[in-house]
Amino acid sequence: MTNKADIIFKRNIKEILENGVMSGDARPVYSNGRKAHSKYITQICDTYDLQKGEFPITTLRQIPVKSAIKEIFWIYQDQSNKLNILEDKYKVKYWRAWEVDNTNTIGERYGAVVKKNKIIDKLLKELEDNPWNRRNIISLWDYKSFEKTDGLLPCAYNTMFDVRKIEDKIYLDCTLTQRSNDMLVAHHINAMQYVALQMMIACHFGWEVGKFCYFINNLHIYDNQFEQAKELLNRDAIPCKVELKLNAKPKTNFYDIKPEDFELINYKYNPNQLKFDLAI
Repeated sequence: MTNKADIIFKRNIKEILENGVMSGDARPVYSNGRKAHSKYITQICDTYDLQKGEFPITTLRQIPVKSAIKEIFWIYQDQSNKLNILEDKYKVKYWRAWEVDNTNTIGERYGAVVKKNKIIDKLLKELEDNPWNRRNIISLWDYKSFEKTDGLLPCAYNTMFDVRKIEDKIYLDCTLTQRSNDMLVAHHINAMQYVALQMMIACHFGWEVGKFCYFINNLHIYDNQFEQAKELLNRDAIPCKVELKLNAKPKTNFYDIKPEDFELINYKYNPNQLKFDLAI
């Protein structure tokens, strides 16, 4: 049985290559200084039922899930924008490309906004006081912070949570909204990161995870990745039942969960890795 994520991945690649439009004036640049134009489509939305084993991860290329999940800990547990914490504590190095003015930070972004606005503490309290409220939102879009410092504006910037009670179980659903997504490089990284966050919050309350909905406003392939995109289209998906498991006891405090509590089970993938020149 073909992994649902592989079907969606190929569908989106094909749609971008055949029906996407080229960007105009591009902000990012490649390592050689050339502007990083992209071909893109808009308003893409897919839902994965985690209870049915539908995890948003492709088998067409290896996805670095462990390092992706560590970024979530940096943003939402450490609530930091400091690169040395990400590098020394979690051994994740590639964010250094977005350092702002030799400050050892990415500017007042991501974790700094979470900390300033006490977002996680407020979210957990809202869910504890009334799980059925419809205001369970994480927003990293903070204009005051953007005006205060330079820095990459958050791509995955809005996350909403809802609960459903079916018989005696409560399920936590999550909707991630992303303004912009690099389809070939970051798509499954971002999705699996926020599935992990969903699992951490569900675990905090002793709930089950439910559905994960992923909305992307601008889904693109950079103009130096078209050959890699065609290669991925030609690859065969590997049938496997991938599962991301959180090995923490139910009702473990959100801040006590550790990256090593996560386990990726039965993940098979094409071992032939592709090279990408990232747009910065």
